[in-house]
Amino acid sequence: MAVQQTTARPAPGRTGPGREPGRRSIGPTAAGWIQSAFLVVIALIALVPILAIFVGTFQDGNELIRRGMTFAVDPTSLSLDNYVLLFTDSGPYFRWFGNTLLLTVAQVAGTLLVSAFVAYGFAMYEFRTKTLWFIVVLLVMTVPFEMLMLPLYVQVNDMGLADTYAVIVLPFLAAPVTIFFFRQYFLGIPKEILEAGRVDGVSEFGIFFRLVLPIAKPALAAMAILNGMICWNNFLWPLLVLRSPEKFTLPIGLNTLLTPYGNNYELLIIGAFFSLIPVLILFLAFQRFFIEGITAGAVKG
Repeated sequence: MAVQQTTARPAPGRTGPGREPGRRSIGPTAAGWIQSAFLVVIALIALVPILAIFVGTFQDGNELIRRGMTFAVDPTSLSLDNYVLLFTDSGPYFRWFGNTLLLTVAQVAGTLLVSAFVAYGFAMYEFRTKTLWFIVVLLVMTVPFEMLMLPLYVQVNDMGLADTYAVIVLPFLAAPVTIFFFRQYFLGIPKEILEAGRVDGVSEFGIFFRLVLPIAKPALAAMAILNGMICWNNFLWPLLVLRSPEKFTLPIGLNTLLTPYGNNYELLIIGAFFSLIPVLILFLAFQRFFIEGITAGAVKG
């Protein structure tokens, strides 16, 4: 008895593999357009203060005091005098800028390294009192810095570290929030990678630097942005421990422009605007890792 062979024909309406009959690809939905429009509005609102500062950089200081930060300005009154002042007669402004940049780079690099080390131990090793010490880290996260500020200030004075850059960097290298974030991220890394490295004869430090850290680039980028913003804008602690004007950071230096005897609003406004540039560059440099790192660190563990 012969078997009749038939050739299967594609179902009507199917235009390619994986598509159901009669279904066509559609564009963005109405909900997607609404969401995009909402995010654009939020972004524009966030940009308003920056645009106001930018417009203020072209205005006279007395005009700023009289009318405040506003977009309703006379175009003929705008000039580049403030920019000329910044680059020709700004006094110690660029020294403050350099001090802040140096401290930010040192503190961010040190915080990422030390906090990643601590978090790596919590995530990848088993030891006694591990849970207890991690609870201590969580408890320190809940303590406001204002409560630690006075005893820390007394301690650094007793140690003779006041008016040094070391006292700004060292107390915050093991940042609880950064440790917690890295620990959550490292928990998502398979421990088989560590075992494979040990089998190949890689040292524990080699495993951390050559195998784990390259995987953790998104987490490093996210924490570099957050810690960089905190360090760059840090005002209260440097104000307490720094006494020499030549060692002032940019936030402290800009604050000295406002005195009972006279206010240099021209330099203050142009200096404040230029202080935004490093943070913007930092974000643009690492923004492609930022969302990935924040999301991964938030859901792992």
